[in-house]
Amino acid sequence: MTNHRARWPAYYTVVLLLCAATFISYIDRTNISVGAIAMRAQFGWTETQKGLVLSSFFIGYMVLMLASGALANRYGGKIVLGIAVVWWSLFTALTPPAALFSLSALVGTRIALGLGEAAVFPAAINMVGRWVPPLHRSRAVALITSTIYLGTVFSLPATGWLVHTFGWPVPFYAFGALGILWVIMWFAGVRGGYGVEPPDATAHAAIPWGKLVRSSPVWAIVVAHFCNNWSLYVLLAWLPSYFKATFNVSIANAGLFSAAPWLTSFLMANVAGHWADYLLRAGRSPTFVRKLMQTIAFGGTAIFLLQIPGAGSVTTGAVLMCCATGSLAFSLAGFAPNPFDIAPRFADVIWGISNTFATLPGILGVLITGWLVDRTGSYSAPFYLMAGVALLGAIIYLAFASGERQID
Repeated sequence: MTNHRARWPAYYTVVLLLCAATFISYIDRTNISVGAIAMRAQFGWTETQKGLVLSSFFIGYMVLMLASGALANRYGGKIVLGIAVVWWSLFTALTPPAALFSLSALVGTRIALGLGEAAVFPAAINMVGRWVPPLHRSRAVALITSTIYLGTVFSLPATGWLVHTFGWPVPFYAFGALGILWVIMWFAGVRGGYGVEPPDATAHAAIPWGKLVRSSPVWAIVVAHFCNNWSLYVLLAWLPSYFKATFNVSIANAGLFSAAPWLTSFLMANVAGHWADYLLRAGRSPTFVRKLMQTIAFGGTAIFLLQIPGAGSVTTGAVLMCCATGSLAFSLAGFAPNPFDIAPRFADVIWGISNTFATLPGILGVLITGWLVDRTGSYSAPFYLMAGVALLGAIIYLAFASGERQID
């Protein structure tokens, strides 16, 4: 029994279930991208109404992000995440009846979905702090957060198949039921409390908001998260359109070419996570490791994005895009686990702060990209802007980030 436990530590189960929660959160938030095509045809939406439906999720997601971090810190990630998955799974399943009732009801349902999903990353970070040994946290955070790429790659074709075969309501019912199944496994398979040495008796002291807001390393994380998500959200929204408009590929092939960069991201994020933990175990300072990973992420992303407008073929464009997103994935071993270095007791709160700001590119970045494409007639300007944002993030992170303890 002892050897079995050594081969499969308890935190493995926690991390895998957190990966599953992240996966479910992304299939629940992205299935509307495909479902809305059939829904628009049935309900006669304008493009503006369709855009309202697609973007309304981010309203709820951003509004409750900071509170989610505070709740996870106070009550623990197990209960907060469990309740959150029940909540967003319910509203995923309620999407079809809401759409059939009215556009306003659908928008309200999407906002409610965002409110629930706001808890997924702060609660997951809280559970990593409770269960994963410190020198394994880079790879754990990278694995959990990189599952967003797998959720995206799975959701779009799976939703398309379900819509084509059974009708547009079915993906919402099926994915909602999957979330409830996860909740049963979560509460049955994960204990409360800690799997590593717990913090001291002052663990439930008030959150030091003043120190967090005044900390330069905290704001370095916030800026890095924002700059990372600028590229992430813009590419998630516009990649298929780029391949179709630039190289005149079919919609099906555009989807295939768009999947490759995210699969590359998943692979490279986990390479980065393992490498970061290896360097930490070898005695390199957390400051050096986080800045190295973030420099590779933003520097590599900028270099490859600047090359993409000159791509002469769809193959070259796809390869460069894979290199860009693969580089960006190193962020998940850079800023993403950095809160554990500077304030381990409040890592979940820092994630709540940074992800609040990092949600803005989901609205602003996507809208600005569309405006630039309309004005210039190509995707060159958005790629140059993404590269500039990445370079700005690299400069600020190198100047202000730290891996040293800032807040006890």
